[in-house]
Amino acid sequence: MTKKINFSISGMHCSSCVNTIEQEIKKLDGINKANVNFAMQKGFVEFDDTKLKIEDVFEAVRKAGYEPSIEDPHKAKKQKEIKSLKIKFTIALIFSIPLMYLAMTSAFIPETFIKHLSLIQFLLATPVVIVGYEFFTRGLFAIYKTKRANMDTLIALGVSAAYIYSIVAAINIWLGNQNFSHRNLYFEIAAFLITFILLGRYLEAIAKGKTSDAIKKLMGLQPKTALVIKDGKETKIAISDVKLDDIIVVRPGEKIPVDGVVVEGHSSVDESMITGESIPIEKEKEAKVIGGTINKTGSFNFKTTKIGKDTVLSQIIKLVEEAQSSKAPIQKLVDFIASYFVPIVLIVAILTFGLWFFIGKGFVFSLTIFISVLIIACPCALGLATPTAIMVGTGMGAQLGILIKNAEALQKLKKIDTIIFDKTGTLTEGKPKVTNIVPYTKSDNEILTYAASIEKKSLHPLADAVVEDAKKRDLKLKDVSNFEEISGKGAKAKIENETILIGNPQFIKENGIDISSSQIDIDHLMNEGKTTILLVIDNKLVGLIGIADTVKPHVKEAVTKLRTIVDHILMITGDNKKTAHAIGIKSKLEYEEIIAEVLPQDKAKEVKKLQQKNLIVSMVGDGINDAPALAQSDVGIAIGRGTDVAIESADVVLMKDDIRDVYKAIILSKYVIRKIKQNLFWAFFYNVAAIPIAAGILYPFTGFLLNPMIAAVAMAFSSVSVVTNSLLMKRYKKKIIKSFDIK
Repeated sequence: MTKKINFSISGMHCSSCVNTIEQEIKKLDGINKANVNFAMQKGFVEFDDTKLKIEDVFEAVRKAGYEPSIEDPHKAKKQKEIKSLKIKFTIALIFSIPLMYLAMTSAFIPETFIKHLSLIQFLLATPVVIVGYEFFTRGLFAIYKTKRANMDTLIALGVSAAYIYSIVAAINIWLGNQNFSHRNLYFEIAAFLITFILLGRYLEAIAKGKTSDAIKKLMGLQPKTALVIKDGKETKIAISDVKLDDIIVVRPGEKIPVDGVVVEGHSSVDESMITGESIPIEKEKEAKVIGGTINKTGSFNFKTTKIGKDTVLSQIIKLVEEAQSSKAPIQKLVDFIASYFVPIVLIVAILTFGLWFFIGKGFVFSLTIFISVLIIACPCALGLATPTAIMVGTGMGAQLGILIKNAEALQKLKKIDTIIFDKTGTLTEGKPKVTNIVPYTKSDNEILTYAASIEKKSLHPLADAVVEDAKKRDLKLKDVSNFEEISGKGAKAKIENETILIGNPQFIKENGIDISSSQIDIDHLMNEGKTTILLVIDNKLVGLIGIADTVKPHVKEAVTKLRTIVDHILMITGDNKKTAHAIGIKSKLEYEEIIAEVLPQDKAKEVKKLQQKNLIVSMVGDGINDAPALAQSDVGIAIGRGTDVAIESADVVLMKDDIRDVYKAIILSKYVIRKIKQNLFWAFFYNVAAIPIAAGILYPFTGFLLNPMIAAVAMAFSSVSVVTNSLLMKRYKKKIIKSFDIK
């Protein structure tokens, strides 16, 4: 049986770590998929639990030199890591500042100190090296255990070179060797390298924590308790103790604990954090409520229908976490480069050292360049470029009511050039409504009263539309006798000694009634795609009722906007062409953009035909019969209030019943991919430019030589800048909301 598990990983410091862990996990028999997310410090595995246990996966992670756990990284563990880095940086800084002063100047330093300067510098540098011991253990352990170098390896080699050479120089000074002086000491470089790198990782940890704000906000929505009616009394219990079919009381201002259906009361509920819908939704008897949403005004009781991991909120959190743990196709290039990056840097550093030493610049000069090359080369920025943007982008989507299930779908959305909309339930309300009443000898309300009185006894879906309209008008229905339904045609009955016929034109004609005088009205309604019901009382046609599945609000607006970013917009339906074209016109679609009379099982074939024309297709639907087409399309988009099967088959789920969110999803995708490319450009540019400068390429022309401490600062802040650029994406959320002038 296939099992999926997310878990935390501590100890990762660059994209090389990601590759090392993934390769160790993929060696295991039974692994179907393994993704490691550097930005989230998380791993995701899909495996056959008949061949593997999660403990086997954890053992592979430990073998690679990292520590896995099931703990939630968004809680205490993340804060503990940030606190630890802050303490380490503070200690390193306290010892590094006086060390730097002693190394840079002799002013105001007592003579006794100057005599023992090498010893004092050693004593100040050593605590800093001890504080940064993990760079050495992880960096050297990686080479020993996995035969692969990582960013910690570069740091360990650079710091070790400066520190060990300084100890050798200090020993020679103590022994009185005249070839060595205090100028040969590099203790301050070893100390400040660690200090600046700790600062960079501290700032990076804070920034990375902010990229998962969406998940933390969603988790914060989960109430801890619920007020349940037991034995006629209200009892407060832990949310974990709530059971299916419990009756729960919700008062004004309280969060709804779990999913359910209202059984008593009335209120308005703020569902904005779940659906992105800013306007509170009215809830009355039989209305569905979602756990985590906020009750605004009234009080109500509801019966629980979903608890624990089955609630909508829990499913959203799971989907967003899986999306943030997944990898976009663009990440494959980064992973490939990162796997070779550290070994190449090591080779470049050694060759550069050898070159400068060979041309006579001396050991100290060559060592300085060797350290600078090792330290400035930073694959961290490369490793953070894609996942941080994915995390922020999918989090923004969740806050807008757009759930993007994986990074691949997010990247593909940008390329969509063809959108196919299912008609019923997607472009239309999916529920027939009375749209027209054409009276001849009786008033609108009289016609509707007679029709609803009879249709109340019918099981036909169109009958519900007539009865529902009569309810809205508060019409008092009449007693019916001798009711007889003729399947697919109509019905006969008696009302107060009057003989009533109701049904389609063919049925009325079959009963010998002349309808020629109303043919123009009948044709007009049918040309608009409406089903026409005729009402006859005592052999006289008294009126017509037009029934149609109405187009949802904002459909025209959505189609107009989508035309600005995609090439083709189509509608697909099983309805006849006349009805389909009537709905198409109201949806601002052209005649040739409508695919009608398509059987449910053939919708996926229509998608495939378009894909064979090299079109990148997105299918938007809500029903069970849309599931194959959603799965076949390049990006399937399901309306969130649709069926569970459609949602499961789709790559993107729109929590609101609003197809304008299709446009928002696509422009969000375009923006996220643009940010990823920006991040990758600067990460690549940084390394391409920085490594030659660190290697001394400018020295022959300008005399400029990069100080290893400056290299450490540049390396640390390159990662911070990439994360910050991703965090700036949050400002784009307002632009997406305003794309339809929605407040």
